[in-house]
Amino acid sequence: MEKILIIEDEKDVNRLLAQTLQDAGYETFSVYNGLGIVKILEEKQFEMVLLDLMLPYKSGDEVLKDIRRISDIPVIVISAKDMVRTKVDLLSAGADDYITKPFDLEEMLARTASNIRRYNSKNTAKLITYKEITLDEEAKTITANGEALSLTAKEYQMFSLFIRYPNKVFSKSNLYETIWQEEYIGDDNVIKTHISNIRNKLKAHSSQEYIETVWGLGYRLAK
Repeated sequence: MEKILIIEDEKDVNRLLAQTLQDAGYETFSVYNGLGIVKILEEKQFEMVLLDLMLPYKSGDEVLKDIRRISDIPVIVISAKDMVRTKVDLLSAGADDYITKPFDLEEMLARTASNIRRYNSKNTAKLITYKEITLDEEAKTITANGEALSLTAKEYQMFSLFIRYPNKVFSKSNLYETIWQEEYIGDDNVIKTHISNIRNKLKAHSSQEYIETVWGLGYRLAK
């Protein structure tokens, strides 16, 4: 049974949401202000959050930021604010959906089911296997023949790009700017060193080549 966290300070609205969701087969947990949400999410397992914006003590905007620092759980914002700019800002900040008060309960249930379904589907796709390599995106690990590769954070990020996008050729500037989040100024040594380190660590667990050099263009996952 999926469990939903309801963060809504209006008791009647909170109670209505909880009852409607429970009638639809969900388990609910209600809170009435924006305090302590991170602790609740760390202690309990939820599949979704319904979040009001106008909360006492801590606004829904700030609560959303707190949630996104620790979790990618779906968040549906419920608010009386109907301005397009507000919706765009919240969706850009990490909200998955937005419902305007007063809302239709059937629409709320449909959006809830849709977001949970999408979240569950995404979670089941976090293991990516290629030949002898398995990438676990949730655990942030890469194994070769069942043995974990001892990769640094930057090496993990680089090799996972190749695995997740097996047909893409990454230029040195692509890799540098994606991983280091800085402008590439033409220093090849950093990229070459990381590629060499990944290749050496792979050789200890597999006889296959996994990173191919595409001369004049960059690197990609070896076919």
